[in-house]
Amino acid sequence: MIEQRIEEVLEPASPLSRRSILSFGALLALGACAPRGIATASGPRFDWTLRPAADAGMSEAGLEAVRAAVQKQIDAGVINGAVSAIARRGKLVWYEAQGFGNPIDKTPMRKDAIFRVMSSSKPVTAVAILTLVDEGKLSLDDKVSKYIPSFANPRVAVSAPGNTDPAKVKIVPATRELVIRDLLTHTSGITSVGDKMMPGPASLVNRIERLPGETLESYIPRIGPAVLQFQPGSKFSYSPLDALDTALYIVQLVSGRPADVYMQERIFAPLEMVDTYYNVPAAKQSRIVDIYATKDGKWQAVDHILGPGPYKYISGGGGIFSTAHDFMNFEIMLLNRGSFNGRRIMRPETHALMHRNVVGSLFADWFPPITKGNGFGLGVRIAESADNLNGRSIGAYGWGGAYGTESWVEPALDLAGVFFIQMNPPPASASVNFEKAARAAIVG
Repeated sequence: MIEQRIEEVLEPASPLSRRSILSFGALLALGACAPRGIATASGPRFDWTLRPAADAGMSEAGLEAVRAAVQKQIDAGVINGAVSAIARRGKLVWYEAQGFGNPIDKTPMRKDAIFRVMSSSKPVTAVAILTLVDEGKLSLDDKVSKYIPSFANPRVAVSAPGNTDPAKVKIVPATRELVIRDLLTHTSGITSVGDKMMPGPASLVNRIERLPGETLESYIPRIGPAVLQFQPGSKFSYSPLDALDTALYIVQLVSGRPADVYMQERIFAPLEMVDTYYNVPAAKQSRIVDIYATKDGKWQAVDHILGPGPYKYISGGGGIFSTAHDFMNFEIMLLNRGSFNGRRIMRPETHALMHRNVVGSLFADWFPPITKGNGFGLGVRIAESADNLNGRSIGAYGWGGAYGTESWVEPALDLAGVFFIQMNPPPASASVNFEKAARAAIVG
């Protein structure tokens, strides 16, 4: 819900404009056949056999209430359809498609529907960075300029609140260089949406646009000299794409493999994310759900803000297409502290870096009506008090996307949840009602 509300303001007219952005599978074998870096691990196996609710300390009546909570929103026309999944204690207890994939012609939603997950991509990119940390190939405290020289000697825009005149923006040297951690925590000042989700002073002076046909290797070095919104590490301010895209480019540089190839080999395939892509193959494109909105009480399909594809630009901040099935596997890996079905994606101590609040009160103070009660780790928000918008247990963490994809884990409850819709803008109540019903179903 938080991330959906944040991204409701991020509706650029063109996916290529930097200024407009501101306003808004075969499975790998184990052992010798596994790509370098993937180790074997012990632990319970997760499969997609639905288990009785009681096996996971939940009630069948509670799960029926989950169904009712989602169906109520469909019947009211709040959402057209959803795919959702719940796992507890390593057991799948809920996996349903409800409503319509196409509400205009009443085509039922299918479980294997493919969604544009948008900013749900960000935690996956953070995990990619952590795999390289795990292998000793980089540090979160490495300067970005170590890998991308154009990021050396950063500068910062300073302006009076409310100023709209570029001539009144002062540009000063940054007090330090950006480090990789800044990219993953939205504390870099790169293409952020500013205080209270309004464009900051750097947007008045930067004139860099992502052009048609660009790639990570052509675009990211060009934004290195761009003026930052604030001194590195001094604020939290959401970067819709560029900061996490920069992180993914570093993954490409350090791994020596194209970003999408590394993600497939090191994350998607080991996690059995068999329908996760940056470019969906032609044979599976019929499963991509259209994005819907309502106008004058009627459903209408709307365009993807990043364009129709295919995509040469592989976005770490918002480029993934995936399914509820695949993201549940990802969340189970997080709940298992970095391992999935005998495959170690990262060591527990490396995984722990992800869900540790590293920004202090910067996130909670950023936009208190929706961020209070939360800290921020690497690509995820973390519930730090019971007074958080979703009502998550303390220590729960996750993130979501602009079209309503939400996934999270609650270690204290041994719970993982996925709720995927495809709407622009998504109703904030949709995922919250699902989450609360899922927690209410726990009886032991």
